[in-house]
Amino acid sequence: MTSTTPTSTLPDFTDDAQALAGDLADLRHRLHAEPEIGLALPRTQEKVLAALEGLPLEVTTGTTTTSVTAVLRGGAGGADAADGPRPTVLLRGDMDALPVAEEVDVPFRSTVTGVMHACGHDLHTAMLAGAARVLAGRREQLAGDVVFMFQPGEEGFDGARYMLDEGVLDAAGTRPAAAYALHVMSNLTPRGTVASRPGPLMAASDGVFVTVTGRGGHGSTPHMSRDPIAAACEMVTSLQVAMTRSIDTFSPTVLTIGSFHAGTKRNIIPETATFEATVRTFDRAVRQVLAETVERVCKGVAAAHGVDVEVRYDEEYPVTVNDQAEAAFALGVAEDLFGAGAALRMPNPITGSEDFSRVIAAVPGAMLFLGALVDGRDPLTAPSNHAPQAAFDDSVLAQGTALYATLAARRLAQV
Repeated sequence: MTSTTPTSTLPDFTDDAQALAGDLADLRHRLHAEPEIGLALPRTQEKVLAALEGLPLEVTTGTTTTSVTAVLRGGAGGADAADGPRPTVLLRGDMDALPVAEEVDVPFRSTVTGVMHACGHDLHTAMLAGAARVLAGRREQLAGDVVFMFQPGEEGFDGARYMLDEGVLDAAGTRPAAAYALHVMSNLTPRGTVASRPGPLMAASDGVFVTVTGRGGHGSTPHMSRDPIAAACEMVTSLQVAMTRSIDTFSPTVLTIGSFHAGTKRNIIPETATFEATVRTFDRAVRQVLAETVERVCKGVAAAHGVDVEVRYDEEYPVTVNDQAEAAFALGVAEDLFGAGAALRMPNPITGSEDFSRVIAAVPGAMLFLGALVDGRDPLTAPSNHAPQAAFDDSVLAQGTALYATLAARRLAQV
């Protein structure tokens, strides 16, 4: 990166974003009240398209998902898309919700039973739509183009991969020089704080799916059956021990069994038991060792119990690795906008995962966390993202909008 435009001559989007605060909150509330899961988010897409209506954007929608891609052509110096390759920056906001029953008493509480924006994607969507509006209002000052990537299916559906396959990185005609994403946090950091780090930021995520098949029978005569529950329970505990004996203690790993299903009644030994786990790692070699360990342990326990087992290990999202220069640039922009101490360099990555990892594996970029703690909660004890009690403060909407917009404008000026 080489700077060609002094920061002082670039537009300040803080006031522009603050002027939209009411509209941003309204959009966020409407998204929150009608959450949708997965790759098909028709009501969400409809709201996004309405929010972008009337702006000088080239808007396309996905064919395999309900994604929205919008391109804003900057006009600094009379530049025109016909003049040839132009610098481009991509901004990503994810849109999907989670299968979580909301326990937060707010006026815009989810109206969909068992579905909630528990990870703050409603804020991401509103902030990205806000950034499109403020940047469109200053498009003559942009030294290139901006791609707005409204993505479904981040929560385990790999929506980024679908959008990459459909060409989001080439939407403006030139691959992005940089890509940025924001993610709000309901705990850990004070409200308004921006946190990130160069290098690994979030873990790779894999899925383990195990089916144990025995021989069903009466609970009073277990010796005449082959109990899959006992075998599956031993697999669960043995996997935790095996990890400590197979993986270097200085290589961060997590294996959590989050789903276990078996049986219909207390006195019936079922035919099958199933469980599923999530695995988080930061190193490909460790990832391979862990995959082999899972299969070896499950098959060994199954043999000891005289049952059959089917083990599936699916590699899902890769490690989210921030580009060194882009992370430093983004944190610098955040500190410049929000003041000294507002931008924190994280000492360690976190074991959450993100399919934005696919975007910044293809082009340089960075993801940043934005504290959205609500009043009356302590960042160290507040419910985390994905909890039924997770809550996010509307006041960060204008802040995130300004940060998105400023990242794009300043980065374009440096290409």
